[in-house]
Amino acid sequence: MRIMDGHCDALTKLYVNPKLEFGREEQELDVSYPRLKQAGVKVQCFAIYLSDSIQQPTFEHILQMVDLFYRQIGRHPGMHVIQNTEDWRLVEASERIGAILTLEGLDALAGNMMHVRILQQLGVRSIGLTWNYANWAADGVMEPRKGGFTRKGKQMLKELETMGIIVDVSHLSTTAFWELVELYNKPFIASHSNAQKICPHPRNLSDEQIKAVIQCKGVIGITFVPYFVDSANLTVPISALLKHIDHVCSLGGEGQLGFGSDFDGIEQWVKGLRHVGQYENIIEALCKNYRESQVEAFLYGNWRNFMLLSLPK
Repeated sequence: MRIMDGHCDALTKLYVNPKLEFGREEQELDVSYPRLKQAGVKVQCFAIYLSDSIQQPTFEHILQMVDLFYRQIGRHPGMHVIQNTEDWRLVEASERIGAILTLEGLDALAGNMMHVRILQQLGVRSIGLTWNYANWAADGVMEPRKGGFTRKGKQMLKELETMGIIVDVSHLSTTAFWELVELYNKPFIASHSNAQKICPHPRNLSDEQIKAVIQCKGVIGITFVPYFVDSANLTVPISALLKHIDHVCSLGGEGQLGFGSDFDGIEQWVKGLRHVGQYENIIEALCKNYRESQVEAFLYGNWRNFMLLSLPK
């Protein structure tokens, strides 16, 4: 079965450790070309995330990661960068794996709209507005004051809507989430978030938030972060992931459900999902609980439908 994964942090690992190579079977990389090929992943999103080790992130740091993306991933003969629907269809008609460049957190853009326009020209197709904490645009979900958007953040949101860059609400504060629902007129995604009803972690979505993503025809990427799956147990089985899928489906989200593993952004793993090459284990579990057509939609079809409507033509 074909797979699209909506979020990984392999770029950050490649940035922090220049000795790593995307094209090799690296033990330190959860997401590498050999492992993507092993799993049957057809499209992988690669996030630009500036880790806490960079104390004063700047636009220059983002450009360095864009350069790294094209050097290590874009130039790989088995990969093809997806910037529009034509690229997507080219990937589907070939043996290559599609790569979509995304940004996690607006911090380093410093409120400069020109920076966003440059990133669009460089191929960034989705932007997560915050990480866990506040930036100049909005509060993240772990920010103690639990605020929403700033005035400039609202301007940025409208700019993203006009430009057609996909907005990602994973990590966004609850207040900002509902402000976005009121202000933003296009479908949006939660690239790597689970159901709060099943696991009461602040990073997970409430039922009302899940319904809002469903209503706007967005996508919720079920994530493999163990403490977003089951915070009560040290060892988290794949069966615990299925509870989140069941719950989203029970709210009417069968057509808006995908996966966003967060591989390479985690230091703990769901049992049997140590790296992207082990997607077969969740496929096996899904096939025992859902029809083949449903499994295909969760793994690829729902993301595909959304992307073909949301990417530039």
